[in-house]
Amino acid sequence: MDPEAQKENTQDSDDQKVVAEITARRFVPASVTTTSWEEFRFVGHEIRISEAVDCYGAVVWPSALVLCYFLETSVKQYNMVDKNVIEIGAGTGLVSIVASLLGAHVTATDLPELLGNLQYNISRNTKMKCKHLPEVKELSWGIALDKNFPRSSTNFDYILAADVVYAHPFLEELLITFDHLCKETTIILWVMKFRLEKENKFVDRFKELFDLEEIFSFPSLSIKLYKAMKKNQRSI
Repeated sequence: MDPEAQKENTQDSDDQKVVAEITARRFVPASVTTTSWEEFRFVGHEIRISEAVDCYGAVVWPSALVLCYFLETSVKQYNMVDKNVIEIGAGTGLVSIVASLLGAHVTATDLPELLGNLQYNISRNTKMKCKHLPEVKELSWGIALDKNFPRSSTNFDYILAADVVYAHPFLEELLITFDHLCKETTIILWVMKFRLEKENKFVDRFKELFDLEEIFSFPSLSIKLYKAMKKNQRSI
């Protein structure tokens, strides 16, 4: 076997091994209930998440599991303790819950219609378990950013985002939101599943404003994990 083929086989094997470890954190209930829910195990806790199958934002997608796994296994490089963290497009709240369990002061955000289930999941899984009580807050991308998140008092160490880029018409508003929330020292940890050409175009646009580094790639899931920081010169 030539060296390139051997390297590719090794990468495929590593990918499959890590993906198996990540997906093993999900436990589907054995019994049928009136509420759709799943259980996950991160940071030594059993996390029970209520879902709504009729809404994209109320389902736990694989990108969220990848980000949770990364946060849990990368605490030396990305220590969440006492850090000010915001998650955009928090959905069911799983990523925010894991960040909270790791000691962060978390603000979980999403559209107003998702906040009820988001608050329920976060309260259920963090009460009396976290150093800092997480906050749930409305955030519609690109709307009332100066009012709800004024630059003078907004100072996040980390911005977390999982699967926020897909077939929706608000990609420019998403980019504006990233830019608004990001200070010069803010680190963005962003996991994205590539489905369509639109994702590639967004990455190219994103690179105009941010220095982007690919940390991990999971070809079997079509998912990549990025770290980003704002470029010195603003262009938005």
